[in-house]
Amino acid sequence: MKREENRVWLRPVVILGLMAFFSLQAWAAPMFARKYNLSCTVCHSAFPKLNAFGKEFMANNYRLPNWREKTITADDDQLALQDSIPLAFRLQGFVQARDSEAVDVVTGETTGADTDFQAPYLIKMLSSAPLSEHITYYFYAIFAEKGGNGEVIVEDAWFSYDDLFGSGISMMLGQFQVSDLMFPRETRLTFQDYMAFRMAGITYERGALFSRDLGPINIGLGLVNGNGITENVTINSPGYRRPDHMFDNDNAKAVFGRIGTELGPVSAGVFYYNGSQKNATGDAGTETGTRDTDKQIAGLDLSGDFGGEIYWYGQLLWNEWDGFIDQNTKYRWIGGFAGLDYVPGNSWSYSLLYNYADGGDFDNSDTVYEGIDINSLTLNASYYFMRNVKGVIEANADFLAKEAQSGIFYTGHLSHENYILLGFDAAF
Repeated sequence: MKREENRVWLRPVVILGLMAFFSLQAWAAPMFARKYNLSCTVCHSAFPKLNAFGKEFMANNYRLPNWREKTITADDDQLALQDSIPLAFRLQGFVQARDSEAVDVVTGETTGADTDFQAPYLIKMLSSAPLSEHITYYFYAIFAEKGGNGEVIVEDAWFSYDDLFGSGISMMLGQFQVSDLMFPRETRLTFQDYMAFRMAGITYERGALFSRDLGPINIGLGLVNGNGITENVTINSPGYRRPDHMFDNDNAKAVFGRIGTELGPVSAGVFYYNGSQKNATGDAGTETGTRDTDKQIAGLDLSGDFGGEIYWYGQLLWNEWDGFIDQNTKYRWIGGFAGLDYVPGNSWSYSLLYNYADGGDFDNSDTVYEGIDINSLTLNASYYFMRNVKGVIEANADFLAKEAQSGIFYTGHLSHENYILLGFDAAF
């Protein structure tokens, strides 16, 4: 998103200056490094965390002014093909020791291991390139994640148009994360996630996102199916074995938006989401019902930095799920996170991430949604062997008390989630 319009006049100067003076190695999306021959330090304070220029690169539709230099035109002004296929890969592998277990919500039987080899944890292929003066594509496919071998999952996949009908409005169409309007999960330094985004269900969706800078204010407005990126319905009303599917399973669309601005050294934004979701049913609420229920989310995000070495950020979300379990009850809960990243030089980065959520009206509901509660602190240290290869050590401390079974089902905080993790993270 274009969050720094008040410095928009600097963009051409900064971009041209960097093109003139940087000619180095690689970065976390190396297809861009190979295309423009730039180091990862141009766009990242420490991969995959973006710096100010990296955010400007995204705001300029993932391109520099000389993007046509490595395209094949074949003497055709209407053709701009990359002279090589723009591909990059990311690979992660870890060893983890943790307290948590898998619990059968009906019987209480547990499965787990104190130590776990999680390698490969993730294998990801990325691709992106400009297609015209205003259109860019981006996608990545996951070949293995969290032990899910033998499958390929496409998550981010979109077209973007940076000046719709000459209006200055940018449009993104495809699959993306709603939460990217605040803090992109893919660029965090910790293995631990921004848990409030996951629990609120505002990660991957299919839809369209529009954005526009109005002086110091940036406005983003989106419309999505509201049912994630896995559910669809086979079309059979015209007859048997028709070949198409609907990506949405109801007529309701979710509307969301964010208004952001700069308050001196602080970036601030307010977020709102209004949509629907299917109700929870079955044992401990583990099944998806057929009833549509209203869902509203309001959010506040703040971020800033000190001298380009220390970065801080925070997010708070207020959630209201109307009739999600009992159709006559509104379930309200809050969640958020705060983080601090310290990047003192070329070799090390350090991160603190605090996750907090209070299940509110889900407390004592005898459903898995009691598990919204979280109170944990994560410490990460990464050593960079190269710009695009790092070793990771991370520890997570769980401050919530271990709970005993309180209802018919085995739900809630039945074990701690302390862990320590070591491994590698590389992009090439």
